[in-house]
Amino acid sequence: MDVVVVESPAKAKTINKYLGKDYKVLASFGHVRDLPAKDGSVLPDDDFSMSWKVDTASAKRVKDIADAMKNADGLILATDPDREGEAISWHVLDLLNKKKLLKDKPVKRVVFNAITKKSVLDAMANPRDIDESLVNAYLARRALDYLVGFNLSPVLWRKLPGARSAGRVQSVALRLVCDRENEIERFVPEEYWNIVADLKTVRGDGFEARLVQADGKRVQKNSVKNQEQAFRIRDLLEGATYSVASVEAKPVKRNPGPPFTTSTLQQAASSRLGFSASRTMQVAQRLYEGVDIGGETAGLITYMRTDGVSMAPEAITAARDAIGDQFGKRYLPESARHYSVKAKNAQEAHEAIRPTDFTRTPQSVKKFLDADQFRLYDLVWKRGIASQMASAEMERTTAEITAAKGGESAGLRAVGTVVKFDGFLAAYADNREEKTPSDEDEDDGRLPEINQGEAVDKDKIRATQHFTEPPPRYSEASLIKRLEELGIGRPSTYASTLATLRDREYVTIESRKLTPEPKGRLVTAFLENFFNRYVEYDFTAELEEKLDKISDGTLEWKQVLRDFWNDFHAQVEGTKELRVTNVLDALNEALAPLVFPKREDGGDPRQCQVCGTGQLSLKLGKYGAFVGCSNYPDCSFTRQLSGDAEAQNGGLNPNEPSELGTDPETQEPVTLRSGRFGPYVQRGDGKEAKRSSLPKGWKPEDIDLDKALQLLGLPRDVGQHPEDGKVITAGLGRYGPFVLHDGTYANVESIEDVFSIGVNRAVSVLADKRANGGRGRSAPAALKSLGDHPEGGEVSVNEGRYGPYVKWGKINATIPKGKDPQSITMEEAIPLLAARAEKAGIKKPAKKAAAAKKAPAKKAAPKKAAATKKTTASTKKAAEKSDS
Repeated sequence: MDVVVVESPAKAKTINKYLGKDYKVLASFGHVRDLPAKDGSVLPDDDFSMSWKVDTASAKRVKDIADAMKNADGLILATDPDREGEAISWHVLDLLNKKKLLKDKPVKRVVFNAITKKSVLDAMANPRDIDESLVNAYLARRALDYLVGFNLSPVLWRKLPGARSAGRVQSVALRLVCDRENEIERFVPEEYWNIVADLKTVRGDGFEARLVQADGKRVQKNSVKNQEQAFRIRDLLEGATYSVASVEAKPVKRNPGPPFTTSTLQQAASSRLGFSASRTMQVAQRLYEGVDIGGETAGLITYMRTDGVSMAPEAITAARDAIGDQFGKRYLPESARHYSVKAKNAQEAHEAIRPTDFTRTPQSVKKFLDADQFRLYDLVWKRGIASQMASAEMERTTAEITAAKGGESAGLRAVGTVVKFDGFLAAYADNREEKTPSDEDEDDGRLPEINQGEAVDKDKIRATQHFTEPPPRYSEASLIKRLEELGIGRPSTYASTLATLRDREYVTIESRKLTPEPKGRLVTAFLENFFNRYVEYDFTAELEEKLDKISDGTLEWKQVLRDFWNDFHAQVEGTKELRVTNVLDALNEALAPLVFPKREDGGDPRQCQVCGTGQLSLKLGKYGAFVGCSNYPDCSFTRQLSGDAEAQNGGLNPNEPSELGTDPETQEPVTLRSGRFGPYVQRGDGKEAKRSSLPKGWKPEDIDLDKALQLLGLPRDVGQHPEDGKVITAGLGRYGPFVLHDGTYANVESIEDVFSIGVNRAVSVLADKRANGGRGRSAPAALKSLGDHPEGGEVSVNEGRYGPYVKWGKINATIPKGKDPQSITMEEAIPLLAARAEKAGIKKPAKKAAAAKKAPAKKAAPKKAAATKKTTASTKKAAEKSDS
C-alpha cells in the first residue's frame, strides 16, 4: 500500500475512489508548518536559516500521515501543481525524514491539473522528484515576506501608533489605492460641451450625428470649453443646410479572448457576478476539488491558480467538438486558436482555467450545484468554449455630414455598427472587461440607409454642458488587473492581499469600490516618506522577477535575500533616530487635503476654529492619529482624521455639546458630543463623567435622552446564571454587542438585544459559544429587527461586508442603494426577500422557522458526547427552568 498526500479532505475523498484499495489518501489540510510569528524565525546572520513550527491542528495531520507511513510501501506527494503545493510536499517530506520513517521507501511527486480519473491516473503513471527550484522560490518569498513584516511593522508601531502591519505586496497594493484617492482629491473639474444633431434622411429615417469639426479645426471630446463657444456653434447648426459628404462601410472582425487565468476570472466574476476575489476563489476551489454528479464525484474545472492562457491539445479538440455539436460548423474556425499571455512576469506553468469536460454544459450540471457554483461554472464554460470559436463579424458604417451656413461650415459624424455574424458572442457576450480601447468608439446602434451626396434635414440641435470627472476608485477587479499589469504579486496572492487590507482596516469596500481609510493613508504616506524604495512599483516588480528566476533555477535564492537584506536592514536601522515630530511634519505635508480640508469660509484650513490662534496638526495617540490644536492643553479641540469633519461627527460641533436632558437618578446633565473617535453621549462633567460611543448604525440626530441613558447604563446585569449563580452582563465591545459570564464573551445579534436579552436567551447563547470551544463569532450584528415574517421567522436588517441587507432565515437580500437601512419596513423587506429567494433558488424557511417558534427542540446529550456537549445540554436545561 502507498500513502498519497493531498491538500484537502474533499480532494482526498475523490482521489481515493479513483485509486482504489492499494492506496491510502490523506489530507495535509494545506501547509503543515510555517514560520512562527516571532523574532528569530529567519536569521540573516546565520545565512538566512529558517525555524519552522507545526501548530496543534497540523500536528494531528502529520501524526496521521506518519502513522500510515509505518506500514506503507511508499509515499506519493500529490499536492497542488504550483509553488505553494511544491512547498507543502517538501515540508511533509522533511518532517517524515526527521522522524526516520522513510528509510528506503520510494518517494514520488505527482501533479495533475484537474481532478478527474484520467488526469489522476496519468499523473500517477508519470511521477517526478520534488522541484528544488520551486521550493527555493517559495523559501525566498516566505523569507522576504517575514523579513519585511517583522522588521517594518515594529517601526510602524513605534512611529505611527494605531498602524497594524506592513507587508511586501500588501503595502504596494495599498499605495495604489491611496495614490488613486490622492488623484481624486487633487482633481479639478473642467467644463466642456457636447454638441449633437438629430437628423433625418430624405426617406424620413432619423439618426444622430456628433460634431467633429468647427472653425476649420478638429473637435474632440473636451474641445468646446464654454457656453459661449457652444451656443455659437449651435446657432450655426440651427441655420445650416446638411449634406452627406461620404459614407464608408467597413467590415470589422472581433476575436474572442483566451480562457480565464486567475486574475481574469476574478475580474470577470466581480464585474458580471458581483463576487469578491476571495469568494471567487472559494467557489472555484469547490468546483476544482470535485462535485457529486449523480453518484460520480468529479472536478468540474482545472486548477484555478494560474497565469497561463493555453489549453491542453486534448482540451482544444474537445472544445472544438462541443462547438460543432452545440453551435454548428459555421461557429468553428478552420484551425484551433492558440494564445500567449501578455501580463508582465507571467510564468504560464499551467493551463488556463477551463472545464474538465466540455460536454458537461452548465445546464446539464445545474441541479448538482449551488447558485454560486453554477454561476461561476457557467462563466468558465462559456469563456472556455468561446476561446475556440469563430470571430464575430461586424460592419461599421461611418457617415460624414457637412453643415454649411453662408461662408461658415462644420463637420458631423454618424457611426453605427451591425453584427453580421455573432461568432463567439453566441457563447460569451462581450462585456466591459473584454473591450479594448479600439472598441470604445463603436456604437451598437444601426444607421438607416444613407447615401453619399444626399441632403439630410435637421430635426434638433442639442448642446449639453458636462464636466470632466476624476478617475474612478479601484474596484477589486481593476486593482487586481493593475497589479498584474505591473507584475506585482502572483495570481494566488491577490485574494489574500485584498482580504488583509480590509481586515487591517486600511481600506473599506462599498459598492465594490475600494476607499482607503485614514489609517491606510497614514501608513502609505509614512512608507513613501521613509521607506520609499520598498513601496515603489518597479522595485517590487523586479523582486517578483527575481523570484521567478529562482523558480527557473537561473538565480540563487540566498543571494537574492542577501542583496535585499543589506539595504533594507540599513534603512530600518536609520529610522531609530527618527523623531516623531519629523514623522508628523512629513505626514502633515503629504496628507494635507485629508488632514486639513478646505474651509467653506475660505479661511486657513490649519487655523484652529475654536481658539483662533492655534495651528492644527496631526497628533499621535494610543489608538492612532487624530487632529489637534497646538495650544493644547489651553485649547482641547480634537477631531478624527477625515477629510469631512462635519460628516464624521454627524454635524456636531466638537466644542459645543448638545443638551439632551437630565438623568433622573443622578440629576447630572446628559449631553451629545463629538470627539476624537466620533459622536458619543456623556453624563456629568470632568474626568469622572460617564461616556459611551454611539453604536454602529445609530445616527447623532436620532439620539434622545432615553437612548442616551440606555447607552450610559451599559454594561447591564442580565441576571444570575442558573448553574453557578454568577452574574451575566450585557454590553457593547470592540467586536459588537455581547453577553459575558465567568470570562466567556458571546456575541448577540443586535444592539437591541443588549437592552432586552433575558437570562434564558443569554444562557443559550453562552452555551452555544462554549460548545464551539469558545471560538468563532456569531452572525453579523443586526441593525434592527423588523419582527416576524407573515410566514414565520424573524426578519432583521443587518450590516454586511458589502453593505446593508435584510435577513430571513438563510435568505439575505441587499437593500437598494440610497435607501436608509434604518427606515426600511417589513412591507418593503418582504418583496426584496421573495425576489432574492426566487433568483437564488433558495427554499423559504417558513415552516422550519414557525415550527421552531412553536416547539423549541430539547435534545438530551448523547451518552458518549464530549464534555463540552454535556455542559451545553445541562446548561440549556437549567436555562429552561430559569425565568428571564
